Amino acid sequence: MPSHSETKTLPYSAAQMYELVADVAAYPQFLPWTAAARIRSRKPTPEGEVLEADLVISFKVFRERFGSRVTLNPTARQIDTEYIDGPFKHLTSTWKFRDMPDGGCEVAFSVDFEFRNRVLAGVIGVVFHEAMQRVVKAFETRAAALYGGGKV
Repeated sequence: MPSHSETKTLPYSAAQMYELVADVAAYPQFLPWTAAARIRSRKPTPEGEVLEADLVISFKVFRERFGSRVTLNPTARQIDTEYIDGPFKHLTSTWKFRDMPDGGCEVAFSVDFEFRNRVLAGVIGVVFHEAMQRVVKAFETRAAALYGGGKV
């Protein structure tokens, strides 16, 4: 099962980065291989909100839709994603955001998943870590476009 974890310090506030990642509907505007996004439902919770969302991922000759449950917790500045349906055996991811004492914030991202389709798993497996680094970099680039400043 591919998994990836990455922690970075960025020159933006934890609140700014949280809001950027929480805006799932905007992913097709900047996230590599994301062809479409649709929010199925939104339900408030005591901690924040739970979204059910569909993303369409397009990679080489593959185009797949998958559904996920996204738990938004703005107080803890944490976003957790669980797989609902689509081409995976399983998928989980977590984003955590923490303001740093000297400014900026620490962003921690982890993802773990497995495809049902062995061919797709083989294709992705070869470039998985590079692909995940490109995804994280896309969020950094989007933050620079939205909030200005900082190095990307």
